[in-house]
Amino acid sequence: METRKIDGSVYRGMVIAGAANLKRHVTEINDLNVFPIPDGDTGDNMLLTVQGGANAPDGADISEVSRVVADRMLLSARGNSGVILSQFFDGIAAGLEGVEYADPARFAEALMTGVKHAYGAVVQPAEGTILTVAREASQAAKDSGADTAEDLFSAFLSEARRSLARTPDLLPVLKEAGVVDSGGAGLIRIAEGMYAALNGEVPETDLSPAGQANAPEAPDFDRFTEDSVLEFGYCTELLLRLMRAKTDPAAFDLKPLIAYLESIGNSVVAVKTGTVVKIHVHTMTPQLVLAYCQQYGEFLSVKIENMSLQHNSLDGNTPAGKRDRKPFGVVAVACGEGLISMFRALGADEVVSGGQSMNPSAQDFLDAFDRVNADVIFVLPNNGNVILTARQAAELYSGSDVRVLPSKTIGEGHSALTMMTPEPDDVDGMEQDMTDAMAGVVTAGVSVCSRDTENNDRALYKGEFIGFVGDRVYSADNDSLDATRGLVDEIDFGDHEICILVSGEDADPGEAEEIAGYLRQSHPGIELYEVDGGQPVYRYLLIVE
Repeated sequence: METRKIDGSVYRGMVIAGAANLKRHVTEINDLNVFPIPDGDTGDNMLLTVQGGANAPDGADISEVSRVVADRMLLSARGNSGVILSQFFDGIAAGLEGVEYADPARFAEALMTGVKHAYGAVVQPAEGTILTVAREASQAAKDSGADTAEDLFSAFLSEARRSLARTPDLLPVLKEAGVVDSGGAGLIRIAEGMYAALNGEVPETDLSPAGQANAPEAPDFDRFTEDSVLEFGYCTELLLRLMRAKTDPAAFDLKPLIAYLESIGNSVVAVKTGTVVKIHVHTMTPQLVLAYCQQYGEFLSVKIENMSLQHNSLDGNTPAGKRDRKPFGVVAVACGEGLISMFRALGADEVVSGGQSMNPSAQDFLDAFDRVNADVIFVLPNNGNVILTARQAAELYSGSDVRVLPSKTIGEGHSALTMMTPEPDDVDGMEQDMTDAMAGVVTAGVSVCSRDTENNDRALYKGEFIGFVGDRVYSADNDSLDATRGLVDEIDFGDHEICILVSGEDADPGEAEEIAGYLRQSHPGIELYEVDGGQPVYRYLLIVE
């Protein structure tokens, strides 16, 4: 049966099937990581992102369904690949705005809008990535002039596979590692599932509702009894379709809406995309929110949760309430109890658990911004694969002036936070001082090599320990102690005065002491600190400031 009209129900089924197919291949995508340590997370990030969209409710109108899919993916987005994927689907929704169904020509145009949004999410777009695969495949689909959705996706997939095969020629780092781009490969797996759905193939993996394995635990209703007092209010989220019978959707101004919501609540987020407004607010009176918003349209979805049943990110046992409003706050990202404690001790108000192989979502950041409750919030992603997600969350948040610092390592985040000196009258100066502090910091790591490969003409073998700074390997040995010593010998300590040795969850305490002794012996003038970080992936981290 040929599909000449894609409506909301068909589109939702395609997204669910795309997520299901990606899930079957997620390990394969993870294994395409360029750097040879066991931190491949592209597949996981893309899966968690698309699962958010697959969890959208069913509907006949493709304009409405695609918008809900996109909004949920924007909030679920994790890692660079997840953010780009969410923006691609956000563009598709923008291209389908106002239509009940899409013929192949209209859907092809929506794919091109998706490409535009995806490229816009990256400050310096690089070719040979998921961006290239999406662009070339979408252009091929448009140029195909297909009369059916099946033919459209067949053209998309054919060119996507050819484009993926060309990625090593565009990115030398891929060719050196002997892999193709993992984000592009993930996009193909999603498109394969969508194409299969058009052909009537039911996915083997049930993802409706999606993400059950990653869903939070059910709330403990005993936390709010008949004797409790409503202290924290309700987290109220809704999608509002602006109706022409009630307002002019094109001319609708968010400012009066935001002003009203701030008068009856806080943590306000209001984003207008086409004729749909996404609203998030914490309030004691959610019924007033609904009554006010219904003046302008009708609800596509509504979620109201008692925040006394939620858990904050610090200990999992206290209610998720807001601190008193303050001028400045800091949200940092770290993984491992020791590293999390270190950032809290340095003054981070919230530490979002995550980092290498465990990238947080945009929603994780939004929740942290809520809890900080500051006029200005500085964000330290501390990982190059988390920066885009943090920026996406910052763009979605209107309750504070959120400033994402480009910290790519734990060391850069540590140095930035130690240099933070609150100056109420010079926020820009504070940001610049923290950014300047990141320059010159060396963050080195020791981990296990995940495959046989080469790095800068050095042969590396699966299972041995490698010491590296950035993407350059400086030492390799079957013994982790010798690999770490070799790394120490290669680091240019120069004028640096401080070294922090961070032991991971698999580190041996006795070995860590030997490494500390070697550092003191080889660099007697350095001020050495030892931290039991408990981080995964990296057996040791060395921060040299």
